[in-house]
Amino acid sequence: MEYLLLIHDDESVYATLSENELSSLGQEYGAYTEALKTSGVYRDGRQLQPSSASTTVTVRDGEQVVTDGPFAETKEQLGGFYLIEVDSLDDAIEWAAKIPSARGGTIEVRPLVPMQVPAQ
Repeated sequence: MEYLLLIHDDESVYATLSENELSSLGQEYGAYTEALKTSGVYRDGRQLQPSSASTTVTVRDGEQVVTDGPFAETKEQLGGFYLIEVDSLDDAIEWAAKIPSARGGTIEVRPLVPMQVPAQ
């Protein structure tokens, strides 16, 4: 089963970190990503640009509305993700708990709907 591990952090915290702290965090993420790859569960993963770079699109009553920034004001912002394939939700939770941002942010574990491949 595929799971998306959505990493939610308070972006403002990163501005308070020293270069050494940022470097250490980057090394932790590198080691975590390598562990996912070595185990064979890694499918994809990316860091996102800050929420200030986002654009929100809605359509209401047939009218498109485009807004700069995230849709809602929240303490934590979506900062990145990992896509993994594991046997169970318990396995996905175990991997989610190892993400460095789990210590100060929130990791949402979301199963993907399996793709239906049409018969040929």
